[in-house]
Amino acid sequence: MFRLDTSTIVKWAMALFVACSIAACGGGGASSGSASGSISNTSASPSAPPAANVAAITVDHGVAGVPNMPFVSVTVCAPGTANCQTIDHVLVDTGSWGLRVFASELPASVALPQQTNGNGGALAECMQFFDGYTWGSVRTADVQIGGEHARSLPIQLIDPNYAAVPSTCANVGAPRNTPNTLAANGILGIGVFKHDCGAACASQAIAGTYYTCSGTNCTPTAVAESLQVANPVPYFGTDGNGVVISLPAVPGAGAASVSGELIFGIGTQSNNGLASAQVIAVDAARGVFTTAQNGTTYTRGFIDSGSTGLFFETNLMSACASPDQAYYCPSGTEQFSAVNTGSDGRTSSVTFSVGNAAQIWQASGGAAAMPLFAGPAFVGSQDFDWGLPFFYGRRVYTAIEQQPTPAGAGPYFAY
Repeated sequence: MFRLDTSTIVKWAMALFVACSIAACGGGGASSGSASGSISNTSASPSAPPAANVAAITVDHGVAGVPNMPFVSVTVCAPGTANCQTIDHVLVDTGSWGLRVFASELPASVALPQQTNGNGGALAECMQFFDGYTWGSVRTADVQIGGEHARSLPIQLIDPNYAAVPSTCANVGAPRNTPNTLAANGILGIGVFKHDCGAACASQAIAGTYYTCSGTNCTPTAVAESLQVANPVPYFGTDGNGVVISLPAVPGAGAASVSGELIFGIGTQSNNGLASAQVIAVDAARGVFTTAQNGTTYTRGFIDSGSTGLFFETNLMSACASPDQAYYCPSGTEQFSAVNTGSDGRTSSVTFSVGNAAQIWQASGGAAAMPLFAGPAFVGSQDFDWGLPFFYGRRVYTAIEQQPTPAGAGPYFAY
């Protein structure tokens, strides 16, 4: 998911919902660098976190068999109690902000308080994706990931039976209100912003975002930032300035599973230093940078672990035949280069590879990690979506807005 315009609250999302014979989704792009983790052509069993600020990431077949989806386990507790539930296969998403889990994943013993606005109205949210939405109430929870804790955090509890879905929400696309339709048991949004809507929703009611509900009726409402669904990382204390995702390189033929690390903090511990990583500052309002590739300048570049591939429009390759037209199918593996330019003018060159998605998928027997997938779907002509395959073989840093780091305050990406 990705918020590109806070004035109109256009929310862009994980490219993982289109059904096609490649298993619904794509990804692509070889990468270089040094990252920890392991790959397997048979099964994945992540090791125990080596430090309190580390959580294990797995890329496997997950909930619905969609490739290139990184998952983590999240523990949700009723605030101030030991009534908790650990939820596995929650999507790790650097392109969105806030924790979203399904009401169906929580037992009755984990009763989360309803979040209300300043007037006492029950808050609900419609979170829009490329082709659909999640709907549910805003609740308050204590959240634990690895050894990190956030207390009384506003989260979205996805529940299609909560009140009546407003037409201004339902008309944005298909409902993604079950684990199978979302292809995950929740979304952990840990991108560059603190809250999922920000100042725009605080200043006015915007249809298709936040609502107050009375009985089954819900109406759009303005919501103070402190009450909005929140990125948990800034509330982790010492390690709250950002995250590092570390995944191993994956061969072009794919792998049955991958294990890696989600590391909290940037320059706060011995395991999360920036070292020689290249820093790409992003627009403080939109979270984007510029990508130039083959003479085309994409003004909305973003790094998004929740997207299952590299997604950008180009005339250098043809899309696959229907029903796989979301992906590129070059005759062989193609090598490309691009230049990312941050909002401060600093540049970074990136090389990546794209393969024939249909052929690779068939030959792999449906591997979970596919580093050569790419496609033209989901994005506009100005967008360059550096999805999960960009992360293979790299340590990718996401610095959160206004939080101090050794490279200055966020927001920025680094790799």
